Amino acid sequence: MLTKSSARFGISWPALTSVFGLCAGVFLATFLAAQTVLAQSPPSSANPPNQTGQTESASTSSTITLTEPRLIVIGDELPSAYGAPGAFSRSRFSAVTTAYVLPAWGVFAGLIYQGDVFPEGPMDNLFTQEIEVGLPYRFGIAFENQVEHFNHETVNANFSIEGRWALADWDKIPLNPTLFAEYKFGTGRILHEEAEEEEMMDEEGEIDPDEEEMMMREEEARMQQDRPNAYEFRLLLSEEIVKGVQWAFNAFLENEIGGDRGREWGFAQAVQMPFFLPHERFTAGVEMQYQNFTVKDTRGDPVSSFVIGPAFAYKPTARMRFDVSPLFGVTKDSPDVQIFGVFSYVFGGGGSEAEAPASTRNR
Repeated sequence: MLTKSSARFGISWPALTSVFGLCAGVFLATFLAAQTVLAQSPPSSANPPNQTGQTESASTSSTITLTEPRLIVIGDELPSAYGAPGAFSRSRFSAVTTAYVLPAWGVFAGLIYQGDVFPEGPMDNLFTQEIEVGLPYRFGIAFENQVEHFNHETVNANFSIEGRWALADWDKIPLNPTLFAEYKFGTGRILHEEAEEEEMMDEEGEIDPDEEEMMMREEEARMQQDRPNAYEFRLLLSEEIVKGVQWAFNAFLENEIGGDRGREWGFAQAVQMPFFLPHERFTAGVEMQYQNFTVKDTRGDPVSSFVIGPAFAYKPTARMRFDVSPLFGVTKDSPDVQIFGVFSYVFGGGGSEAEAPASTRNR
């Protein structure tokens, strides 16, 4: 058969034998070369079989790339203080309220302005510089210096040392109670009295000029005295009521050690929630403050001030924040308006790690 077919196509047997020999040689050389390449390749370069049991070619497998799933953080950006949200991990919650503690070795630096506008008389301006350091075991220590400007006079009013301690890690105790203590050193003259002046009436209900003159001399003498030292205690409560709605409350009591032995007690609270921007960069809410002040001669007739108004906070960066709160007086003893402005920055406190999303906290 082979001889006949080869003769039919004009191919002789010797020529056909040569062609088969050449093909067999090429095949054998290719097979040996492939075996040599496979023997020299590392085991990891072998292509695993796919789901159909066949192996992928080298050119196909080289185009396969593995991608990790992206984690998008939509919550806070500050390092957490013992599991607390970022708003409660920077010491000052709003213009008039503080909350919880800083993370260990975190540093809070703040510049605080308070302007009191009264129905009569000049505006009272207070400028406060504050530095606070977070310590381990939920402790913190802070230093404040306050400058007062009133009626064209400026004095360094007082210098204070503060300490605070949170009773437990965040959300271990309801309302996350934190204890606060402060001691103030009076360093400047009293520029104006906080208590109302007593009017000296005669039997006919008119102001006695002699008594009024004596009272004015006593007030002038007090104005030449330095501010007395004082101590203050506060109870700080704070909680994230629902996701994104945050609340802080301060109850306080302050007593002067000398002078007229002024005593002030009251409370402040604020509620805020984020709007518009991610990472809680812009928050808005409401805050209020009540103050009851007396001196040794007016315990039964206190000066009661209650102010309330909106509160706004904006963070240009994760650690920088601006707070603005225009609060409006409600009682007759209140200023017409109290304007608060705060610039603050937080350093350190756990590196640059970001807080987990608010929906996954404490899980």
